[in-house]
Amino acid sequence: MKEKEIKQNNQHVQQTQVVEPTYNEQVQNRRDKLTGLIKAKKNPFDETKFLPSHTAIQIVESFEQLEGQTVIIAGRILTRRIMGKASFATILDNSGKMQLFANIDNLTEEGHNEFTNLDIGDIIGATGLVFKTRTGEISVKINKFTLLAKALLPLPEKFNGLKDVDTRYRQRYVDLIANPEVKNAFVARAKIIKAIRSLLDSKGFLEVETPILATLAGGASARPFTTHHNTLDLELFMRIAPELYLKRLIVGGFDKVYEMGRMFRNEGMSPKHNPEFTMMELYEAYADYNDMMVLVEELFCKCLDELQLGRKISYQGIEIDLTTPWEKLTMVEAVKKYAKVDFSKVKKVVDAEKLALAAGVHLNKDLPKTVGNILFEVFDKIVEPNLINPTFITEYPIEVSPLAKKIANKPGFVYRFEFFIYGREMGNAYTELNDPIDQKERFMAQVALKQSGDAEAMAHDDDFVTALEYGMPPTGGLGIGIDRMVMLLTDSASIRDVILFPTMKPIK
Repeated sequence: MKEKEIKQNNQHVQQTQVVEPTYNEQVQNRRDKLTGLIKAKKNPFDETKFLPSHTAIQIVESFEQLEGQTVIIAGRILTRRIMGKASFATILDNSGKMQLFANIDNLTEEGHNEFTNLDIGDIIGATGLVFKTRTGEISVKINKFTLLAKALLPLPEKFNGLKDVDTRYRQRYVDLIANPEVKNAFVARAKIIKAIRSLLDSKGFLEVETPILATLAGGASARPFTTHHNTLDLELFMRIAPELYLKRLIVGGFDKVYEMGRMFRNEGMSPKHNPEFTMMELYEAYADYNDMMVLVEELFCKCLDELQLGRKISYQGIEIDLTTPWEKLTMVEAVKKYAKVDFSKVKKVVDAEKLALAAGVHLNKDLPKTVGNILFEVFDKIVEPNLINPTFITEYPIEVSPLAKKIANKPGFVYRFEFFIYGREMGNAYTELNDPIDQKERFMAQVALKQSGDAEAMAHDDDFVTALEYGMPPTGGLGIGIDRMVMLLTDSASIRDVILFPTMKPIK
């Protein structure tokens, strides 16, 4: 390295030297305790393994069998009370809370002093006898304990009341400690995903994996995230949907396939939108969108049963009846019912504009003015918020459905449905377009939209058209947003409540 470069490098090192942080008194006290433990050759971070014999819930549920028996338990200290020669502490493990009782008789004076020197947040393992206190609380009278990890930062002031939403989402690990009930939504999420997989597997669907990075972002109308592959010097997109790859597999001879995974859309954020989210998509050869409606109802019933919920649930204080069969309305019927305007015989744009004005809808100036686009806008702004109980909305305009098959006797409409609950779109399904000539024309129309400034319009996927040219059987396809489904079934107000680590803007 040249002398000039060495000097520049040294200057950079000096500029970026690590500055030792200053700690408040409470944090410094914890670090001093750790230093003392290390000097006494009792460094808790040297511990490599600890095997509990029981969890807190197991001890409670099997108290009659375990009373007077020795158990081994581990968890994080949430509370403690020092009462002279005896002390109480409450620990939290994966199943719940358990009270520990320690005194000089069982631990010796030295051991009891070490126990009282522990801090809230420390993780310990303990051995002792199961008993019930005078107040009737099931507890463990410990005769031995091991400090397994020293908490160098204190828990929030009110460990069971961390309410700052921003902190909860940024530091989910603190949220899970401070608010153990938060785990319930994520346990339910795991059960929902397991139930979906179980039902689809039992019906002969094959779970597959398709690319997350692709040269084209297709399968939905959305703005993608972009990245760059250095070796290939190639711009790539993070997937917005797995649809076009899954339909390639239908062409290839897999008759029933599904995929559950992360999708990425470079769009706005809201209580029901996160840039990365979980989607389940499936495709079934020789089926249509009517079969997909039946499957949607089966999937929801399966998940309700798995969570031991009835068919009527409460979401954000509103009762929702999930009893099947669900209501079915065409988009034209729904607009007539809720917006009080009838598009059934509208052929001209000027007439559609008059109906939108009568419904009180101000049209998006950036969208091409067609009867289908205007109908969809009226539906989106007037009808959707009214769909509280589950409702299938069918027969969408072709302009907003570039991958769905045309309805032969209804020009301008396609075999598509979305289903709505609590005024939210929960899933989307088609009788899939399998005509390669029609598909190419639809892609070209999307390209024209993109060139005119629509960032969410689809790209032309020439290889997918080639796949269709080899022949794809009539196919039904379905996509369900897992996060919104979990929100509904766990009564969670925000999508961030059901994503462990939601996207957050960094704190500078």
